[in-house]
Amino acid sequence: MTTDAKVRRGERPWAAMGAFALLLLALVVAAIVSAPPARSQGEGGAHYTGVASCAGSTCHGRMEGDGTVVRQDELMKWQEPSTPGGAHSRAWAVLQGSRSQFIARNLGIGDPAKAPMCLGCHSTAGTARGAPVEDGVGCESCHGPAGGWIASHYAGVTTTADPDREMREKHLANLRAGLRKLEDPVVRAAVCVDCHFGAAGEGQFVTHRIMAAGHPRISFELDLFSSLQAHHHEDADYGWRKFGASGARTDHVQMWAVGQATALERSLSLFQSRRGTEGMFPEFYFLDCHSCHRRIYDQAKPVKTSVDNPGRAALPEGMPPYNDENLIMLSAAARVAAPALADQLAARTAAFHKAMTIDRASAVAAAAQLGQTVSALKSAFASRGFSGADAFTLVDAVAAKATTDRFTDYSGSQQAVMGIDTLLNAMVSSGRVTVGAAAGIRADIDRAYTSVKDPNAYKPSDFQASFGSAVRAIRALR
Repeated sequence: MTTDAKVRRGERPWAAMGAFALLLLALVVAAIVSAPPARSQGEGGAHYTGVASCAGSTCHGRMEGDGTVVRQDELMKWQEPSTPGGAHSRAWAVLQGSRSQFIARNLGIGDPAKAPMCLGCHSTAGTARGAPVEDGVGCESCHGPAGGWIASHYAGVTTTADPDREMREKHLANLRAGLRKLEDPVVRAAVCVDCHFGAAGEGQFVTHRIMAAGHPRISFELDLFSSLQAHHHEDADYGWRKFGASGARTDHVQMWAVGQATALERSLSLFQSRRGTEGMFPEFYFLDCHSCHRRIYDQAKPVKTSVDNPGRAALPEGMPPYNDENLIMLSAAARVAAPALADQLAARTAAFHKAMTIDRASAVAAAAQLGQTVSALKSAFASRGFSGADAFTLVDAVAAKATTDRFTDYSGSQQAVMGIDTLLNAMVSSGRVTVGAAAGIRADIDRAYTSVKDPNAYKPSDFQASFGSAVRAIRALR
């Protein structure tokens, strides 16, 4: 496969080393411990068939990716033992490791490999009766229960008159039978956030108590994680089958923007539900970790440990803010792609932060209002295409002073680095930037990743300096 083909697949060959790889390793640990979603047995009346049903050598079980229509080595890619692409297959096995055992002892839940609290995300079997638990997060966790469409899926083309049309029509029929339309960013985001961010189902929400027991902090960016898990070519055949006559390819900028909106939409929805509290306390999962997890000084000369954040002006000192990592990215995307909603987003964000200082009822009402704006933004992003030029404009928006002044805590800063890396990948995929040019500024991107590699060592000033350097390097490619 050529390097350009790899870039179209989203493999980001220039991002295979350095600080970026170190951060990805940390993200993969979180991905393994919080894998994508397993759906209920009753979805569409279909049933789960298990990974073995996809494993034939004439299907997805080849040792080489030399299939005429698809690679056909997808199962091998899914099982790769040490790469991000194999994280889903390891999701259940990791529950037998020492870290998972440590977390389970702290929580008092017994064997984590059997605990509903863990299986909801670590195995398709967690919410799909009959699926083998040892499969981990299998094919059907993402693609949907295959009982209703697998026979049609592997039947192949039966006519030579117009095989492309037949293949397209079969794909549409399979979608009606329960295959998930993962090429649609709204569908993909909804599938992924169930576990990579949180859902109402059992075992699909990593609470503050679970994190305190040792579970990694949840971190997710849709386009980046999709690239890590890509097991397919986005060639002309893929474009025809998935997108019809237009033969389109994945719009990475759109995927990023829709992912940011979906994550925030889900967060606000869960906050309004019973998940928003635990006992007499608020559910601290929704709050910014590092607004509280700071060093404490007791000395004559006072030391200010927080950094002023204009996006949180309504919050008094010492009151923990809502985790606004996706809100920051969304505000930048809105100014570029949906300016009519940008002011409404800013106003409702401020109202939500202020409501957090009053009482839970006020905060829930404000969250509902903010959620309406976020849903409208998601629809706006999903209904428009983004160009390579848009990617440069979005980098400018993410790096604008109104945005960077809000990078005062670790989580939002990490989203910013993943965001500009995703936007750089979109520039390459669209042909606006060459692979060589992107590789030439890899060191600048890596330094930005290094500044958010360790949450305990995070310093806002150091991050903003390294982030600014990376942005200037990307702008120089315009």
